Amino acid sequence: MTILRMDHVGVNVEDLDAAVAFFTELGMVQEDSASIEGPWVDRVNGIDGVRVDIAMLRTPDGHGRLELTKFRSPAATGGGAEPPNTRGLRSIMFAVDDVDDTVVRLRDHGGELVGEIAQYEDAYRLCYVRGPAGIIVALAEPLG
Repeated sequence: MTILRMDHVGVNVEDLDAAVAFFTELGMVQEDSASIEGPWVDRVNGIDGVRVDIAMLRTPDGHGRLELTKFRSPAATGGGAEPPNTRGLRSIMFAVDDVDDTVVRLRDHGGELVGEIAQYEDAYRLCYVRGPAGIIVALAEPLG
């Protein structure tokens, strides 16, 4: 058995429109959206009565995809602004051409720096931005 590819990362959000706006501001392109429900969704999730709205976004190069999901039923639980060393999904990293400009633009969509913008050797300028549903979006600007 061989993995063919990593298809996408899924993120549950409270406000689907705001999350789509955040990630499109970052430069992702919305591919599709749909409302999904039915017995197969219940079976896959192991939850009865699932009704979700999803939006699929892709990176401009077409290699990375993100599925944003808003649970209408049952209501989503948990989440929040956990520190970067919390177990589980740590971050989603994107290479950007200008980290300063990207942070400014994401602030207009609720993005908030976790720490500060820092430089790693002569290779990258990096930072973490807390995005929709409290997830950490890592940004890396290649240098040189």
